[in-house]
Amino acid sequence: MRATTVAATLGGLSAVGAAAAHVWARHIEIHRYTLREVELGILPAGARTIRLLHISDIHLMPDQERKLAFLRHLETLRPHLVIDTGDNIASAASVPVLAEAIEPLLRRPGAFVMGSNDMYAPSPKNPLRYFLPDARPEGFTEREDVELPTEELAGRLSAFGWKDLTNSRGRIELGGLEVQLVGVDDPHLERDEMPPPQDASPPEHGRVLRLGVAHAPYRRVLDAFARDGSDLILAGHTHGGQLRIPGVGSLVTNCDLPRSQARGLSTWRGVPLNVSAGMGASPYSNYRFATPPEASLITLRAPRAGSPDQR
Repeated sequence: MRATTVAATLGGLSAVGAAAAHVWARHIEIHRYTLREVELGILPAGARTIRLLHISDIHLMPDQERKLAFLRHLETLRPHLVIDTGDNIASAASVPVLAEAIEPLLRRPGAFVMGSNDMYAPSPKNPLRYFLPDARPEGFTEREDVELPTEELAGRLSAFGWKDLTNSRGRIELGGLEVQLVGVDDPHLERDEMPPPQDASPPEHGRVLRLGVAHAPYRRVLDAFARDGSDLILAGHTHGGQLRIPGVGSLVTNCDLPRSQARGLSTWRGVPLNVSAGMGASPYSNYRFATPPEASLITLRAPRAGSPDQR
């Protein structure tokens, strides 16, 4: 076989492979909604086990029926606590649709922070810019994008008691366990301001769980949560890299988080860090490869006798 024939054959196979990967990423994997389950022994002795549902980066359009069905299904997990780390919507019309789909979850104890896509409508972007050291455009703090109804969204999310952790703290009592929450506004837009410590006595039972919550897991924010004494940090934003190469992993994180921590459970300065790969993507780049859309169910328990603390 001539070299030109071999080259043409290989080129054709590469083109077929690329086309197949595109079809998979754009039409199949983007709809393969997955529940990732992990367990952590970080609760104080005597605390009952709790199920924490972590949702993030839904990027909902109102006609995404398969995504809405997955959101409705999450109530069947019967979580004790729900944490939403932002980028819920991709359209103003999505706000009431989202609120209706997750209303059973909204009636459970929960808290949320916002991401940039809860504030500004998505727009077409060159995907190659995510390989730059900082993917944010010049003057990103003075955006001219179409604004989304952020206040309406916050009102819907807090209607039944979810805590709005925008640069603030909150407390939730869960049957003999006090959950102390601290959150920040979206670090990707540099709106994060660590709230001052609360001057309050610990609960009489003494059982406390401290959670740090942010949309984008920038190192400065993770460091601040670790210094603040968080037992667990929750974030989203990365989409798990959105496109991953098997054996290599994520190519980008869209922030300064190491690529090896783009999704899943890891540690940051000794503190467990869960980065959700999220449930969606921008409607202008609505595809995923080797990182299916997900929600996380984190089972938190006290350390078992004879086992080390998992922090």
